[in-house]
Amino acid sequence: MDEKAYDFLKELVEAPSPSGFEQPAQRVMRRHLEGCVDELKTDVMGNLIARIDAGKKGAPRVMLAGHCDEIGFMVKYIDDQGYLNFAPIGGVDAHLVPGHRVNVHGAAGAIRGVVGKKPIHLMEAKERETVVKFKDQYIDIGASDRAAAEELISIGDPVTFAAGLERLQGDRVVSRAFDDKMGAWIVARVLQEVRRAGKSPVELYGVSTVQEEIGLRGATTSAYGIDPHVGIAIDVGFASDSPGIDKREIGEHKLGGGPVIARGANINPVLFDLLVATAKAEKIPYQIDGANRATGTDANVIQLARGGVAAALISVPLRYMHSPSEVLALGDLNATVRLLVAVLARIKDPHMFIPN
Repeated sequence: MDEKAYDFLKELVEAPSPSGFEQPAQRVMRRHLEGCVDELKTDVMGNLIARIDAGKKGAPRVMLAGHCDEIGFMVKYIDDQGYLNFAPIGGVDAHLVPGHRVNVHGAAGAIRGVVGKKPIHLMEAKERETVVKFKDQYIDIGASDRAAAEELISIGDPVTFAAGLERLQGDRVVSRAFDDKMGAWIVARVLQEVRRAGKSPVELYGVSTVQEEIGLRGATTSAYGIDPHVGIAIDVGFASDSPGIDKREIGEHKLGGGPVIARGANINPVLFDLLVATAKAEKIPYQIDGANRATGTDANVIQLARGGVAAALISVPLRYMHSPSEVLALGDLNATVRLLVAVLARIKDPHMFIPN
């Protein structure tokens, strides 16, 4: 991955964007897409929708979707001592939160805090064996009392982990919010590559969707508005190459093994076959995921939009999902971009995805 693309990824994952508060990340997306698409707009939900014109009537409408919202927290109450009580936004593991530094995003900017709880020395033996509930955790911003805290923080302010993108060994990197800002980044990179090639083979819509973590909400409305023939969601998937993961339950998906192509009821079978054939023809490494029910991704609602859409899901293997330190391989991102660009050139007819 070249430095320009890496810097774009870093800027995007580090922009705060818990569900319902995505516009800082959308502004990053907008800045990197301006000038390389034919239309760029934000809808009332906050979805960023970019379009590249096919230049001909009747071209298939293809929607690529990656959600830009991340898990986080919201300030619910400020007590008399200036501590902030909070609630999770999305599926946050309460085990992982105490002791972490966070940013509380107030009107005047980010305020650093730390998540506190009763020290282990003061906990009874039974307490040590249980998860500390969110209501028993709090954020300490160093305020002396409620008045001092309220000068900086308001009820409803979003909170994110204070963690950014760093390199590990080889092409492995760690950051918060790869789920799924790396998917939005992939969508943007595909748009950039299609524009660089000069002409789009399809009417291409790239959507950075919102509020996926709390119910696939942005994809629901944007898919209805676009009414695509084909919709491909790009998201993270569970890597199975770390200790304690049962491959019998989730399959075998490893970092560096390429994008994971889902197969099952949520996936159009013709589109699945096309993705696999394309990967083989282009010599792009890929992996398969057996999705035995509706996926918990934007692909779920895209498939059910209006009269139905030929849907697919491409995932990037991720370790430690929904933690402040998610790990993936940059090569898998590049391979996913290559696969999507290549498959777009093979979509010729809006009706080619009707199963036989």
